[in-house]
Formats: sequence, C-alpha cells, structure tokens
Amino acid sequence: MAKISTGLGQAPERGDHVRQDQRGTTGTGTGAAGHPQTGTAAPSAASGIMAGYPEPADKASLRRTNLSVMLRHLRENGAQSRTHLAAATGLPKATVSVLVGDLIQRGLVREGELDRAGAVGRPHRMVDLDGRWICGVGAEIGPDHITVLALDLRGTVVHEDRRALDVPALTPQAALREVADLVADCLSAVADLGMHAVAVTLVTQGSVDAASGTVRVATNFGWHDVRAADELRALLGPGCPPVLVENDAESGALAEYLAAPGADVRELVYVTGGIGVGGASISGGTLLSGSEIGHMKLDRLDRPCACGRTGCWEVAVGLQTFLDAAADPADRVHDRSVDLAERLAELLARAEAGDPRTLAALAVIADDLALGLSVLVDVLNPSRIVLGGYFAVFGRYLVDEAQRFVDRRRISPAAPRVVVAASALGLSNAAQGGAQLTLEPLFNDPSAVQVRATVSHGGPGAEPA
Repeated sequence: MAKISTGLGQAPERGDHVRQDQRGTTGTGTGAAGHPQTGTAAPSAASGIMAGYPEPADKASLRRTNLSVMLRHLRENGAQSRTHLAAATGLPKATVSVLVGDLIQRGLVREGELDRAGAVGRPHRMVDLDGRWICGVGAEIGPDHITVLALDLRGTVVHEDRRALDVPALTPQAALREVADLVADCLSAVADLGMHAVAVTLVTQGSVDAASGTVRVATNFGWHDVRAADELRALLGPGCPPVLVENDAESGALAEYLAAPGADVRELVYVTGGIGVGGASISGGTLLSGSEIGHMKLDRLDRPCACGRTGCWEVAVGLQTFLDAAADPADRVHDRSVDLAERLAELLARAEAGDPRTLAALAVIADDLALGLSVLVDVLNPSRIVLGGYFAVFGRYLVDEAQRFVDRRRISPAAPRVVVAASALGLSNAAQGGAQLTLEPLFNDPSAVQVRATVSHGGPGAEPA
C-alpha cells in the first residue's frame, strides 16, 4: 500500500476562478500533511469551489489545472474511459493518459472494469475516483441538533451520526463539547475504515468570519464572537485535522449545486428552513456569500423577531412558527430532546393522514414562503430555487404553491421559468456541503496530494502517511 500525505495548504489564486473574499482558518494545529498551522489565514474551500470550471490547457506549466479538470470531470460524470475523457475535455489522448497516470499515483483515481459498450474495437479500461482512503468531515450545529458525517472523494457518505441538542440552553463551550464528541467518534470510525480525514468543517447558522474561525453572531443560539474553530480544535486535541467554520446556507447551497441534475445549472438559490431562515446563491457557477434572508421584512403580521426587529420573514415561515401553529406546547413535536427528524416525521404523518390543524399550518407557511421566494426571484433571477431544512420535508405541501406564485409573477410568458424544488439530500445537506468544502482544495489542486511510494490498488485502500 502507498503512503500518501496530503499537503493541502493554501489554494493558489486562479484569477477569475477564485472568489475575492477568500476565507479560511487560522490557529495552531496539525495540517493534513503533518505541517503545523502557524496562524496564517488560508482560504477555505468556499473561496474557489464554485468559481467557474477551469479550462483545460495542454501546457506543462498548467498541469495542475489539467489535473483539476480530470478530477472534477470524473466527480461530475462518473467513471470514464481515457478516450471519453479526451473527447470531453478536448485534451490529446496522450496527455490524458499521463494525467490519469499521475492521479493514480496520487491515489485519487483508480482503474476499474473494461468498457465493452458498443463492442467495436478493443475495450477500454474505465477510470474512476478512488474513494477508498480519503474523506472530509462536516459537522453541522443547529438550534436543536448536531449532525456529523464524512464523505469520501466520490461524495458517498461513509459515516453519519445525529444528536438532538437544545443548543440555546447551553453555553457555546458546552455545545461545542457535544460536537467534539461526535466528531471524535467520526474520526475514529473513518480511521477504522482505513481512511484519512483531511479536515473538519463546522457548519453553523449566523454571521461567520471564516478567516478566524469565529461565529460573530448566531441569534438563534445566543452566540456572539465565539472562536468556534479554536474551541473545537482544542477539544479534539493534538493531531486533529484542520478545522474550518462555514455558514450553513453556503454549505447547503454547495451540496445542492453538486447534486443538481444537469450540468447547465449555473444560477441557483438555496433557502433553508429551520428556527431561522438562511439562504445563499450561486451565480455563474460562483458561490456567493450566504445571507440572513430570514430578516427581510415580509411578515404580514409584523411580529417581533429574536433579532430585535419586527416583521422578519423567518417569523412568518420559520420552524418555530410552524410548530406553534401545528401543535399545542405540550405536544411531543416541541420537545427538543427528541431528534428533529423524528418530530418532523410525526407532523408529516399527521398531514398525510389529513389532520386539519397540520394542513392549515402548512397552508399559511406555503403562502408566506411563496411571497418571500418571489422577492428573491426578482432580485437574484436564478434558474432554480432549492428548499432545504424543514421546507424540504414538507415539499409536497409547499413547492407547488411556491411554483404557482412564482410563475404568476413572471414579467412575460417569454421570461425563463424559475424551477422551485425540494432538496433530495435530507436534513444533512449542510453537513454534506461542509464535508465537500474540506475536499475542495484537493479538487482545486490534486498535485498537493503527494505520493511517497508506489501505489498498489490490490488492498482495501491507500494508507495515509
């Protein structure tokens, strides 16, 4: 087996392909290659992930870009023969063979079965991502839960755990201890699988300064200026992977973008429904900063919001408003010690059984949700809106009304139709996006993964140094 170290440090700038407000993590810790983190801010994966697909170039000086093209193409299209890779990227077959060989040596790509489709000429050996030894970890903390999962290079979930937790009732330090417990379990589990976690992304609501790993304001948690990356790193102890901090809406938008059907989805707005309502958008393939769209003044009843203002959209469509309308305070669905997925499943069962109170609550949410989405369409003009969080759980009761409302407000019949859809990734999509972010520097620069010995693909996976 190969000993492979991942030198995933600061991603190189790529001109138009890197977002200007580069963000990352600081502090002291051990990097993926065993190199100490010295406090220099490194851009997070969110800096460049959606920033445009790199163009292939047949020049030795642009080898890194071509390796990235190969790796991203395999992620988006699945196993391919070298011939198909050459046709898809426009690179010469000889160049593709050299690049694929390089990626195999780095343990990022492996050869699979023969492609016998067509049965004309000699069959070609298929090439695919090698998801057996490297993974990223996403840890989402919400007002009433923690979700921790690990994704391999192919985007397959290799470990997942959830815990119900009343985060606002705890100090930030106590809440992060709970997160650290689940992350430690995850790191142990992936190590048992022979996998190496390159980093951990803590995904949280509110305003995040990713450069310092600080949660500036998370209203629904009661957090202010919490140095979450430093706290989590200290709790995990020496030898832990680098720790990043990212906004939940941005992470969710990334996960939805990567899962979106078709390669032509370049304009996407993601709206997540929880106690708060957040959103992020992708424009021209570039991930834009998330925003607290839940604080747009759209509540028809002008009710007070936890932020100190009145009339915020999240007061009209947030999870707590729905729960209050659908059930009495003593009902089990209000109990934060019960996993949110279980509580939402109970309410969904009531709706499907025709419970008048639950259906009435959903009808009101649908109207107010549609109103806010129409504003986002007017401002951002996306081709697709994806609803996450509890909105996705009740998609069949919310999406159609939102779609009808948005369609009615089209300026002209000739205007492009905006598609409203519910997330298919479930309540863990923000954690999935966080895990994808940890892997993104690798997709940006595969040459940062260095081979120290000859790779053997006969075993269950490569052995990280």
